[in-house]
Amino acid sequence: MRRTRIFTAVLALAAGLLGGSAPTLAAPALAAPAPKADVAADTYTWKNARIDGGGFVPGVVFNRKEKNLVYARTDIGGAYRWQQSTRTWTPLLDSIGWDDWGHTGVVSLASDSVDPDKVYAAVGTYTNGWDPTNGAVLRSGDRGGSWQKTDLPFKLGGNMPGRGMGERLAIDPNKDCVLYLGAPSGKGLWRSTDSGVTWSQVANFPNAGDYVQDSSDTSGYASDNQGIVWVTFDESTGTAGSATKTIYVGVADKDNAVYRSTDAGVTWTRLAGQPTGHLAHKGVLDAENGYLYLAYSDKGGPYDGGKGQLWRYATATGTWTDISPVAEADTSYGFGGLTVDRQHPGTVMATAYSSWWPDTQIFRSTDSGATWTQAWDYTSYPDRSNRYTMDVSSSPWLTFGANPSPPEQTPKLGWMTESLEIDPFDSDRMMYGTGATLYGTEDLTEWDSGGRFAVKPMVRGLEETAVNDLAAPPSGGAQLFSALGDIGGFRHADLTKVPSMMYTSPTFTTTTSLDFAETSPSTVVRVGDLDSGPHIAFSTDDGADWFAGTDPSGVSGGGTVAAAPDGSRFVWSPAGTGVQYTTGFGSSWSASSGIPAGATVESDRVDPKTFYGFKSGKFYVSSDGGATFTASSANGLPSGDSVRFKALPGTKGDVWLAGGASDGAYGLWHSTDGGTSFTELANVEQADTIGFGKAAPGASYRTLYTSAKIGGVRGIFRSTDEGATWIRINDDAHQWGWTGAAITGDPRVYGRVYVSTNGRGVIYGDTSDTSGRSPEGRDGHGGSCSSCGAYGAT
Repeated sequence: MRRTRIFTAVLALAAGLLGGSAPTLAAPALAAPAPKADVAADTYTWKNARIDGGGFVPGVVFNRKEKNLVYARTDIGGAYRWQQSTRTWTPLLDSIGWDDWGHTGVVSLASDSVDPDKVYAAVGTYTNGWDPTNGAVLRSGDRGGSWQKTDLPFKLGGNMPGRGMGERLAIDPNKDCVLYLGAPSGKGLWRSTDSGVTWSQVANFPNAGDYVQDSSDTSGYASDNQGIVWVTFDESTGTAGSATKTIYVGVADKDNAVYRSTDAGVTWTRLAGQPTGHLAHKGVLDAENGYLYLAYSDKGGPYDGGKGQLWRYATATGTWTDISPVAEADTSYGFGGLTVDRQHPGTVMATAYSSWWPDTQIFRSTDSGATWTQAWDYTSYPDRSNRYTMDVSSSPWLTFGANPSPPEQTPKLGWMTESLEIDPFDSDRMMYGTGATLYGTEDLTEWDSGGRFAVKPMVRGLEETAVNDLAAPPSGGAQLFSALGDIGGFRHADLTKVPSMMYTSPTFTTTTSLDFAETSPSTVVRVGDLDSGPHIAFSTDDGADWFAGTDPSGVSGGGTVAAAPDGSRFVWSPAGTGVQYTTGFGSSWSASSGIPAGATVESDRVDPKTFYGFKSGKFYVSSDGGATFTASSANGLPSGDSVRFKALPGTKGDVWLAGGASDGAYGLWHSTDGGTSFTELANVEQADTIGFGKAAPGASYRTLYTSAKIGGVRGIFRSTDEGATWIRINDDAHQWGWTGAAITGDPRVYGRVYVSTNGRGVIYGDTSDTSGRSPEGRDGHGGSCSSCGAYGAT
């Protein structure tokens, strides 16, 4: 479900955005900050357009000392802390900036049960070249309110294969200044003895792992060694203030999966008699009864896995017992999620994480794995009986608009269920992550008494979608259209409410581009990726209902699409073939001439016959509805294809173009003659997006918004005077990593801006300025206005 999101980083690499382990690593002194733009006098309030979830939650971590202190980690969207009073999640890593965008991927998280104010996160998104930065360990003394960072000499992979295994980061429960981190890529086991400030490789740990998902993958994504995947302490072998003596470590090695130290990490040995042929995804210890439980799969997950086992290791005797609830020969999945009820340690639960069809399975034992029951059973195939009820009314799109045949049901209990945790203080509360949301229950023990436990989304506030495009129409019932990775996208009629359904008819796995007809905005078009079937869809009722168009020959993916302002025609640049145009709603297509395949296309917002394109430094113009394009004579534009451009509503031929790369032309350009010539804005150092919103009070020109570098600082900027001056409207606490895919203002609400993120969903900001005046350029001149944080042309 999450696989498509890896390609966002590939695009970033093409845009030039993505630029042996040392024995000991110290936290660097904080570097002198780069020149900063002042925080704008006009401050903003930032929220999410509510979707609730939308991505993979590979880890849920309950603090073992303090009730209701719970954290969740996501693969690309940061980390969250549970707020019991509101039953919502608070994002903790929104302060991660553009240059460190990869640190929004969280490979592991640890909450300190000695000092619950302390929390640690191991961050980094990819271990290959898609992410230019190394991983880091973040540490916080205020529950994630603020962070300090130690950079590591290797990469971490929050969105790599195997990311559901864990936790790779662990705190000694008796001496909390000691932490361990399992590294991927053959980098071994690492230890800190000063609360995460400095780290050293554990030189005598004998096995750095050898399992790779696909050794033939030349990108390095599937061919990376998944490394050391979990660390578990036996708290009964230590006393407060003294290092725990017994530590178990899981390694991605099918023949040598589990190691143990009984002398606080001085020496390590392979556990004798352990099962082989599988990877141990989790190792969870019941210290009270002396059992280490292990969930095994034949693959690293979180997507794959065809066979699995559950085992129990008696720590006192060294006895191994196969406690699998289903014989391996009868499995078509691996086991991943694994938890023990700390109030009743003989109660164990596990998930069939890779059971995509007909559904995931959850297993429960109340006798230490001797016998099991499961969340659902077949009565008479294909009919099934469930021990649970599901209520997704708070996130109704989780049905995916599906109408499956038995034994499938909608909504599903889940898939990619690698995280499963029973609240250590409350046997009735359990949370588990899926590929699309985080579910929970508060009456779990109904399972044991013959009743049915109630499953609901417990995900409000946790937003984890990757945004490809945004469009805000000037009228109609829709406030915002979004194009998203993996779950297609949504029509928001109310930003504060979860939409009832994603786009359907057809349902794209990923929507790559969308547009509406500027002067007839009830006409909307979207394109996207789909394994089979049409890659384009239309709506004539403001995006409420959709119907499929017909693909021209050779289409393999969505690409970009543009609608004429009156909705009379469309130009489409799909993957797999050249640019196409049509009148009507795509029942037939004709090839455009004069423009290369793969060009980005947009429409003029006034003239229904004028369309624009861009490819490899060249701007193209069509004046006959997309039939023929001519290359503009404009030069000096970015030579690469990481460019986004838009035409201004209400004025023919007014075009803004943003993009480039750090090794060439990179900035913001403006044309007032339909792309015949462009002028680069000298006051913008770099820009990646451009969008328009309602004009400021008293202004005649639309408000401009961009994700850019201006005045030496990266941020979200606004101009109300046609780009002469700019103010930064976000701040260092609200950066959201990479925001380079799309931006748009609201044409109906002055000051409102919608910002794309790569994993934190759709962010929108509203201005606090109620004076009716805009702060940009108030002093009446260009240059920098120190009193208001404005930056202008000199």
